[in-house]
Amino acid sequence: MAPKRQKSPSRKTGVKGKVKENLTPSPMEKPDHPDDIYPIVLTTATQELFECCIDEDVTEQSPYKLLEKDDIIQDIKTRAAVSDFHPVKQFVLDYPEDEILLVFDVDFTYGQSFYLVLTPEAKARIYNVLQPPQPEIIVLEDDVSKTPEPKPWISLGSELEVDQESVKETREKLCYKFDLKRRPGLPVCFSDRNSTEAECRSVACPSYQDSRFSIKQMQRDCGMQAVPKLQSSTAQTERAVQRNVFTQYEPRELREKEKENILRSEKLKKFLNSVTPRVLHALQQAHIMNVFTDDFKALGIGAEASDQLVMVSEGLKLQWTFTDEKRAMGKKISSVSWHPTIHGLIAVTFIKKQEEQLDKSTVYINSPAFIVFYGFPDQSNPRLLLECPDDIFAFEFCPSNPNVIVGGCRNGKDLGNKKENKTPVMSYCAVSSIESSHKSPVTDVQWLPKTFEVTRTGVPVQNISNISVQVVTCSPDCTVMFWDLRVPKLQNQFLADRKQDVDQNTSMSPYSIPTTFKHLDRTWKPLFRVSLPKIDTSGEYAPLKFSLEHYTCNSNTGRNTDNENDGAEVLPEYSQLRIPSAKTLKTLDDVNTKFYVGTEEGEIVYTDWKLEEDEFGRKFSAKPLLCFRTHAWFVNTMQRSPFFKDILLTTGGWNFAIWKEGVMGGPIFVGPSSEQEYSAACWSLSRSAVFFIGRNDGSIEVWNLLLNTSEPTHVHEHVASTRITCIKPCITASKQHYLAVADNLGVLRVFNVPKALRSPVKNEDLNMQIFFDQENDRLKDYLEWEELWAKPRKEEGESKKQVEPDKPVTFQVDSEEADLKEYSDYLKLEESILEHTGL
Repeated sequence: MAPKRQKSPSRKTGVKGKVKENLTPSPMEKPDHPDDIYPIVLTTATQELFECCIDEDVTEQSPYKLLEKDDIIQDIKTRAAVSDFHPVKQFVLDYPEDEILLVFDVDFTYGQSFYLVLTPEAKARIYNVLQPPQPEIIVLEDDVSKTPEPKPWISLGSELEVDQESVKETREKLCYKFDLKRRPGLPVCFSDRNSTEAECRSVACPSYQDSRFSIKQMQRDCGMQAVPKLQSSTAQTERAVQRNVFTQYEPRELREKEKENILRSEKLKKFLNSVTPRVLHALQQAHIMNVFTDDFKALGIGAEASDQLVMVSEGLKLQWTFTDEKRAMGKKISSVSWHPTIHGLIAVTFIKKQEEQLDKSTVYINSPAFIVFYGFPDQSNPRLLLECPDDIFAFEFCPSNPNVIVGGCRNGKDLGNKKENKTPVMSYCAVSSIESSHKSPVTDVQWLPKTFEVTRTGVPVQNISNISVQVVTCSPDCTVMFWDLRVPKLQNQFLADRKQDVDQNTSMSPYSIPTTFKHLDRTWKPLFRVSLPKIDTSGEYAPLKFSLEHYTCNSNTGRNTDNENDGAEVLPEYSQLRIPSAKTLKTLDDVNTKFYVGTEEGEIVYTDWKLEEDEFGRKFSAKPLLCFRTHAWFVNTMQRSPFFKDILLTTGGWNFAIWKEGVMGGPIFVGPSSEQEYSAACWSLSRSAVFFIGRNDGSIEVWNLLLNTSEPTHVHEHVASTRITCIKPCITASKQHYLAVADNLGVLRVFNVPKALRSPVKNEDLNMQIFFDQENDRLKDYLEWEELWAKPRKEEGESKKQVEPDKPVTFQVDSEEADLKEYSDYLKLEESILEHTGL
């Protein structure tokens, strides 16, 4: 939808420092103008779009601008009647040439600030009058190519040598004629025979050397070439990843003395005069034809393309745009999730921007918060609204029952919401206790799979309910919490059952709140907490995102874990379930209790959620197993590959990294640094080598690790006009792959993924597995070399401490001496490494 233009009583346009009032004249006062021009008014937005801003692009000295005809037609199609060129639509379509002349009317001769030339004859006439004189180009006589004149042939004896070396026939050719008389019509009988039998008359005639005849070789062509002795020697050094030591963003400016010396140089003047005609000729040829244009890729992008299907880039095609001006005013989209079973239904949440919070820190306005459901193809009206107690930072559908949604609020509370059919507005069912909740906003929420559950100490046990009953949340308050949706143990079980029976007998209206989670409302407490103490120093890590292993349990647990009978199975109500005793459940030893955590300082932490016990019997969280400062800023994405359960993608700051479960040395692959900050990312659901990254400037990068690992294969520039906050893929059919992109202005865009990005290539999964294994081996080799390099330095430092342990050592050398000393230390280190490696 095109934005509406505000009406203003007058419009002022500055020309040469004077202020003139541009009022639309009445029909009686409008001056006459020729038929081949049309006075037109261009708004500021149109001037910026076509680069014809007053006093910047067009001035009194240069008051004309050539506009592309295709750009004007595209603007008319995009903005329709709102376009400033809509009145001259038919003139533009009938114009025979590709460029239309636009003239800036400084003195308002025809009543407007611009007028458009409608015929090529008027364009040539006005353009020749307004065009300033062109400087003459001096072409040197040496640069003018002349056709060489023919010269007479002068014989120097070479034709005699050619005649002597030529081969000529010296005798006449013999002609033989062979004739075989045949009688047609005779019967013929074919059969198979063996060549070794006597009846078969086949005789072999092998080649042999005739001793009676020989050719004597009189002359032999031979050559000689002197070849130096070669010695093959190789050297290979495994070093760290190459990084830019210095980057220059501004051009170097010459000093005044350097400029004077250059201007005085006669050689430079001669060189510039000689290359100027050739440079102008090359620029003219480049302007006429672009040899790098792919005509097949450009099919369907021009005027024949549909208005509803706009191609924003080479690959992604914009399909739908959803926005809610009432609820998205001053807010951004914090989380996006596709409905697991209903195709074309997508849910989003809005939160207030940080700038809005800072501006209104003294006055608090309690605006309602909702989880908004959009559906295809209605782009303006939401399908369903789920009312929430506060802004939702993250939410997720229950994998066992899609009607149940768990979300994390700004104030740190968790809410349970049950979606009812045919209900336009639905309130939340339960909210956690304030005293037991997070003290900061809940930034990530994930359900535990139905294959297992955890006890109060974090031990994984068998889940007899066979549905997802537990949720994991994290918050920057340095804690990760595990929650259980079932009814806890009550002292008076009889009263609780009786109250529940009364609630079930009460008739419910379509707009009433379900009693499914009434047992949790205002009393919901976490099952246990996991803290994240720092490894080397005091304090704790502040988590923003976390990732659990996908399939953490095998199928040998004594129950059916397949989804074949899920549709016919009746799911039990959560209010009917009780938390069983951990002593009666079977412990699952094959569940991986370790998980990754991304912090607000760009760190990736690998820790265990199981609680340990000290000598006094108190439970505590152990220190993490590893921590790497891979990213320079907030970690905003942690997602496992849908094809490899042990591969993890993380983004934060200006780079991304790929991790492998069980590799303790760090990430197996770190992407190059980007000029723009990465804000969101996701894996492709159909191709194991492809993933998408959203940037801070509203662009999307498409990476294909099988094609290129140093730069993205496609960059879709400015898909959104502001920061991209969320990216979520979805597959509704074999040829319908969608990518939902949310931005910082509360706008949700759904793109259609092309065939090149959704159809996997041959052996793609196998090649990606080989790629990950090679990167893992490279990381191991790098760590071994790093250990070898660090060992001599450590021994040298210990030896210096043993010589003079108490006396401080100071050095004062010049820069050249320091460089020599550093080079000598490097040679010693290299010799020690060669000794250790046996080379």
